[in-house]
Amino acid sequence: MKYLFLFLWGVCLGQKGQVHTICFYNVENFFDAKNHPTHFDDDYTPKGRMNWTKNKVAQKSQQIATVLAQVGQKETQRAPLIIGLAEIENKTVLRRITQHKKLAPFAYGMIHFESPDYRGIDVALLYQKNHFIPESKKAVRLDLIDPKTGRKRTTRDILIVSGYLNQYRLSILINHWPSRRGGKIKSAPHRFKAAQLHLKLTDSLLRKYPKGKIISMGDYNDNPTDKSVQWIKGKKDQYLLFNPMEAMAKKGIGSLAHNDRWFLFDQLLFSENWKDEENLLLLKTAVFNPKFLQTKRSNYQGYPYRTQHSANGVDGYSDHFPVYTVLGLITDKGHKALVN
Repeated sequence: MKYLFLFLWGVCLGQKGQVHTICFYNVENFFDAKNHPTHFDDDYTPKGRMNWTKNKVAQKSQQIATVLAQVGQKETQRAPLIIGLAEIENKTVLRRITQHKKLAPFAYGMIHFESPDYRGIDVALLYQKNHFIPESKKAVRLDLIDPKTGRKRTTRDILIVSGYLNQYRLSILINHWPSRRGGKIKSAPHRFKAAQLHLKLTDSLLRKYPKGKIISMGDYNDNPTDKSVQWIKGKKDQYLLFNPMEAMAKKGIGSLAHNDRWFLFDQLLFSENWKDEENLLLLKTAVFNPKFLQTKRSNYQGYPYRTQHSANGVDGYSDHFPVYTVLGLITDKGHKALVN
């Protein structure tokens, strides 16, 4: 909070500025209630195992919009400027979020491509249209091969959106890397292949736009200290990205928990050139984990309050906590960048 205080103090001394939130949230199985023949989504239909009805979709929308409206609200007094999402099925559920009364006033645009993931879950980007202007967007395919069968394995694309935040060129990469299904070691090569593709993409962006800023966010299914996430930073003598969440992971802070162990799979990384910027400041990076997002079950105290099914519908939010960065924009005088 000390960096946020310094920023606000500087604004009070006469510098014009704003604070905004950049957020990422894995919303856990946010499906519509339709059966899509090309998706393995049968459980999330009215006749499926989850009895996933339109009413439950509406309740899930309410839950997710409630969370997103509050991420960073304490620091910025507004909903996030940019939101990355994982585990959404399509534009139908995205519209339900953006049109909810808690988020509709912020006029969000949305960017989404259908990925080849066999379940039909994708990544997406929401952005406030009066602040961020997209110039280009594309989904980059991650080709995987199952080592046992030799067949192609489907997963989520990496979504890249480039545009302008005020006068700054900004590229955003939204990730949801292959899971640890089958075990961390066995599945690690898939995430490392995602890391190799990611490094190639960020290197290309920085070569094309050396002064452009990059934000990479997502559920990497690995911790900040794991090889795959370390790899995307680049070489020691020429780092491309830095990860403000490494220190948090070393302190045991997590965004999800399993078997009494915390993991920080959800992260935000930034291009090194953010550190040199005097008017675009990274003030704080954190996990958003207030009490209402924590389960009340005694044997899982403090865990994320994931979506719960009952006779009355659904309750809870997600098996992940959101992560966020508070961004300071100074619009006249220079100011030394502060990065925690």
